[in-house]
Amino acid sequence: MSFRKEKKFRLSLTEAASYKGIMNGVGMKLLFPSRLINSCYFDTRNFQLFIESEEGVLPRKKIRVRWYDQTRNFTKETKISSIEGRFKYSSLMNNLKSTLDLKTIKIFDKSYGLLFPTIIVSYLREYYILNKMRITFDKNINYRSLYLNKKKIYDPEVVMEVKVPMSCSDDFIEKHVKIPTSRFSKYSRGMLSIFS
Repeated sequence: MSFRKEKKFRLSLTEAASYKGIMNGVGMKLLFPSRLINSCYFDTRNFQLFIESEEGVLPRKKIRVRWYDQTRNFTKETKISSIEGRFKYSSLMNNLKSTLDLKTIKIFDKSYGLLFPTIIVSYLREYYILNKMRITFDKNINYRSLYLNKKKIYDPEVVMEVKVPMSCSDDFIEKHVKIPTSRFSKYSRGMLSIFS
């Protein structure tokens, strides 16, 4: 388990295309092929994890089950934000065979107790690298409830995320990325879109 520094940037589709062009011009390279990411988030009955995310409580967790593209290889991920930085740990969930099983499972967390599935977030992620920075662009973001009979809700924005090792100085990212950071929690945005 290793800590890392992360910064997020909210962009329109046009801004994202423009910024990718600028960064390609200074040496940004494709790291992996793009892929579809799906995450089913888990929370308490009173949405404690969502509330802590909205309030910026530290430390806090996000707990999700993730799978890529159309595969059915499910992984439980626990993402922790703390004063020291951010990290996540993962474990395979061999008991899940299809997305239909997501409605029936519960996860126990020692800090929060019993957690239940809430929403599914899907998006296309592109992966790049520049100097020591791992840069991702997430677009075509959509949210859907596991329980409410609502259509998918599409998010028109793109989120660019920059991750660096903890050994990088605090202003390392700002030296290379000349746009303001912003908060962008897909789980929070999805919950607010669906339940507001």
